[in-house]
Amino acid sequence: MGSAQPVEPEQANTCGGNKVDSCGYSLPSASKSRGNVTNHKLPTTIAIAGAGLLGRLLAWQLHRAGISITLFEAGSFTPDAPQTTRAAAFTAAGMVAPLSEAVVSDEGVYRMGIFALQQWPTWFAQLPATDAPLFFNNGSLVVAHQQDTSELEQFARELGFILPGCKGYQHVDQHEIHHLEPDLHSNFHSGLFLSEEGHVNNREFLRLIGDVLIQSGIKICAQTPVEVLPGKIVTDSSEEHFDLVIDCRGLGAKKQLRNLRGVRGETLHVETKEIHLQRPVRLMHPRYQLYVVPKPNHRFIIGATQIESEDRSPVTIQSNLELSSALYTLSPAFAEARIIEMDTNLRPAFMDNLPKVDVQDGLISANGLFRHGYLLAPAVIENVLAHIFHRDEKIFGDLLN
Repeated sequence: MGSAQPVEPEQANTCGGNKVDSCGYSLPSASKSRGNVTNHKLPTTIAIAGAGLLGRLLAWQLHRAGISITLFEAGSFTPDAPQTTRAAAFTAAGMVAPLSEAVVSDEGVYRMGIFALQQWPTWFAQLPATDAPLFFNNGSLVVAHQQDTSELEQFARELGFILPGCKGYQHVDQHEIHHLEPDLHSNFHSGLFLSEEGHVNNREFLRLIGDVLIQSGIKICAQTPVEVLPGKIVTDSSEEHFDLVIDCRGLGAKKQLRNLRGVRGETLHVETKEIHLQRPVRLMHPRYQLYVVPKPNHRFIIGATQIESEDRSPVTIQSNLELSSALYTLSPAFAEARIIEMDTNLRPAFMDNLPKVDVQDGLISANGLFRHGYLLAPAVIENVLAHIFHRDEKIFGDLLN
C-alpha cells in the first residue's frame, strides 16, 4: 500500500470519556475507540462498493481523513432512485432502539446500539447545518391493548432477562402514557417507556450526506455494478486497482457471500396533522409488533413486516390491511391520514442476523446489518476504520470480526 498523511476524522472523539450506561456496561471511550495508530503505511486510494448507509458513511469519514475515495453504486446515487434499486437505508424507519432490539437479539446488539446513540449526534454536528432536524432522542414507548397485555409482560420479562438490572426503561400506567403521548387512544392502561432510544431523520440525512460527498469531489460511479477483489474493482468495461477495496454492497454481494440472504420488509408512509407523536411507538400484538415513527412535516412511517423472502414486489393487500388497521387502533385520528407511499426492500442478513466485518489483505467486507441499520452502523464503521488506521483496539471486534 502507499502512504497517506495519518490524519483521522474528528469523529474518533465521539464518546466524551469512559462512561457506564444504565445497564452497567462500560461504553467505549474516545481514547479507547481510537487506540494508538501505529506506523503502518496507510492506503492512499480506496474504492468503496455500495453507496448505502455504510458506503456513504465510510466515504465521508475516509475523505475527511485525506484519502482518495472512489464510490461505486450499482443503482442511482440520489434519494429519488426507484424503489426497486435503492438501498435499504432509504426504506428504513431510522430507529436507534438498543433496548427494543435486544429483546429479539442479544446484549451485544444493545452494547453497539448504546454506542450509536452517542455517535450519531457527533456525526450530525460535523455536517452542514440544515433546517430539518436529523436526530431525535426522546426515547420510545411500548404499549398493548388490554387483551394483549401478556405480550407486553413477555416483552418486559425478556428485556429483564437479557439486560438484568437495566434502569433504562420504566413501567408506565394510563396517566403516564397520556402524559407522554396525549394523542394516543385512551384505552392503553399499561406500557413501557424506554428512555434510552432515539431515531434518525434518515432520508434527510442520506440526502445531506449525498450532497456533501458530491460537493467534496469524491469520484462517484453510479449505475455501475461491480465485482470486488482484493485491491481491484471489476466493472463491465474496465478493471481498476486500489490500495484497498471495501465491499458494502449489501445484498449485491450475495454471489461472493454465500451465507448472505435478503429479508423482505414493508413500510407504509402516511401524512396527517390530526395527531402528533414525540417518539416512536410500538404496539405489541400476538402476530406482529407494529411500530410508528414520527418524521418532520406531519409524516409517519409504519412498519412491522419481516418476511423470509427475497421478493421486492409491491406491498401486499394483507400487509397494508394489517398495518393500517393496527395504526387505527393506536388512535382513531389516523383514519384521516393520507397514504403517501408504500415501500418494500430487502435487508441483507447472515444466518445469525448480526453484521460481520471480514478483513483480508486489500479487501474489507462489511455487511449483514439486517433490520438494525441505523442501530449498528456506527459500530461497524468504527470497526472498519480501526482496521484501516491500524488502531491497537478494534472496537467491538469480539462481536463483528
